Amino acid sequence: MNTHFYHQTPAEGRMLSRRNFLGVATFTTAAIGLAPRQVFADPENPVITFHKDAGKAKISITRLRGNISVLEGSGGNIAVLTGPDGKLLVDAGLSESRRQLSEALASISRDPVKHLINSHWHFDHTDGNEWLHGEGATITAHENTRKHMSVNTRMEIFNFTFPAAPAGALPATVFSEEHKLEFNGVTLVLKKYPSAHTDSDISIEFTDADILHVGDTWLNGHFPLIDYSTGGSINGTIQATELNVNRVSEKTIVIPGHGPIGNKADLIEYRDMLVAVRDKVAALKKRGLSLNEVIVAAPTAAFDKKWGTWLIDGKTFTSLVYAGV
Repeated sequence: MNTHFYHQTPAEGRMLSRRNFLGVATFTTAAIGLAPRQVFADPENPVITFHKDAGKAKISITRLRGNISVLEGSGGNIAVLTGPDGKLLVDAGLSESRRQLSEALASISRDPVKHLINSHWHFDHTDGNEWLHGEGATITAHENTRKHMSVNTRMEIFNFTFPAAPAGALPATVFSEEHKLEFNGVTLVLKKYPSAHTDSDISIEFTDADILHVGDTWLNGHFPLIDYSTGGSINGTIQATELNVNRVSEKTIVIPGHGPIGNKADLIEYRDMLVAVRDKVAALKKRGLSLNEVIVAAPTAAFDKKWGTWLIDGKTFTSLVYAGV
C-alpha cells in the first residue's frame, strides 16, 4: 500500500525505505494521525516523507488498448479511459502529485475528468479524490471504502489513525457486490473481492478491451501488505488471487495496484508464492512455534530475492501471514 513499486526513480526510492517502514510496522510506535492535506506527526516519520516526496514524483504513462492508459508514480497505479464522455480514472494517487498528474492526464487527451473509481480505501489510492471531485469527477467505490473514509480509521501496521476524509473526497455511488456502468461506449464491471488486502477491495474490468484492474489484491513483484485492521487476511488474499487467475485469459492485460502491468502467468506465480508461504507458516505455527521462531525458520527464503526487495521483506511478510493462520 504505498508508492510506485517497480520502475522506481531515485526520488521514488527515497520516499519510504524498508528500514524506516519496518520501524513503523513493529506495532509499538506512538499513534499518529495522518490528515489528507496535512500530517501532524514526527517530521522523521517515513509517511511524512512519502507525502512530501510525492510532490516531486515523476509520472510515467503506458498506453494500453481501447483508449486506456496507466499512470505510475503517485500512489497506486491509475488507469485512465478517455473518450467523448470525458476521462474515467481508476484510483486517484496522492494529492501532492496533482500538478504532475494533471500534466500527464492532459498529455493523454484534453477530455475533462468526469468519473473516478476507487479500488479500495487506502490513502495512496484515494488521497487525490477531493481535487478530482473538484475537477468534476463523480466517485464510485465499494461501500466499505466510503465507510472507512467517513470516520477515523486505524491501520495498526502503520500505527496510524487516518481522520475522516472531507465530504468532497467521499464516494457518492457505492455498491455491495457488483456494479456495472457504461462510459465512453465501454462497459465496466466492478466486483467486490472477499476480504483480502482490505475488506473494501474491488476489481474493475474494462470488458471491451479485456483489461482488468485488480487493485492491491496483486502487488506485482512484491510481497503483499495485508491490512488486518480493516478486514484483510492472508487466506482472502489467496482467494482473491485465485479469482483473478480464473477470470483472465492469456490475452488479458492485468493492472496491479502497484508494480508493472502483467498477465495471467504473473498472477499464477504470485498465487503459488502466497500459497507456499502460507502453508509453511501455518505448519510451523501448528507445531507450536512462536512468531520469532517461525521468522528464524525463514519460510520465505525461496522467495525473498524476487518478492522481498522493497517495502515488505520476508520477515515482515512472515509476521503478517503468522497473524492470519
